[in-house]
Amino acid sequence: MDRKQPVFDFLDARGIRYEWYEHPEAPTIEIARQWWRDDGSKHCKNLFFRNHKGDRHYLVCFDSERSLAIRDLEARLRQGKLTFASPERMERWLGLRPGSVSPFGLINDPENHVHLFLDVNLRDCPAYSFHPNDNRATVVIPQEEFLKYLAAVGNSYEFIELY
Repeated sequence: MDRKQPVFDFLDARGIRYEWYEHPEAPTIEIARQWWRDDGSKHCKNLFFRNHKGDRHYLVCFDSERSLAIRDLEARLRQGKLTFASPERMERWLGLRPGSVSPFGLINDPENHVHLFLDVNLRDCPAYSFHPNDNRATVVIPQEEFLKYLAAVGNSYEFIELY
């Protein structure tokens, strides 16, 4: 199944500018790092969580060079105990598999169930890099174009201090 093309179709249909390139499978930041291009974009790490009741899901996006402690995140979000969402939940809410999580998975959430938290420091970055729902490629998207994407997809999001 081609998971990239729906992302490209969504962006193209809305006139959202981006560039992309293919590379070998890169399910982790450590592996992906060897394929990154020096293009001025901020490579982001994306984690998918659920609350303790399992009725709320959160995508958290932050600088790939930083670490994120889940307990600190819980305190900052004030959403109760968080755990990583299962692969089944990831497939249900984002249409994704582990190793390919990205904000582009929000195109597979027509109910806008998933809330996106972005680290506030990303506001200082001119462009971002994410997998296009397939960890064998990277999309580079200017910040203003990414914000257009978020407006088009319709999920709630906010920039918060994560570290």
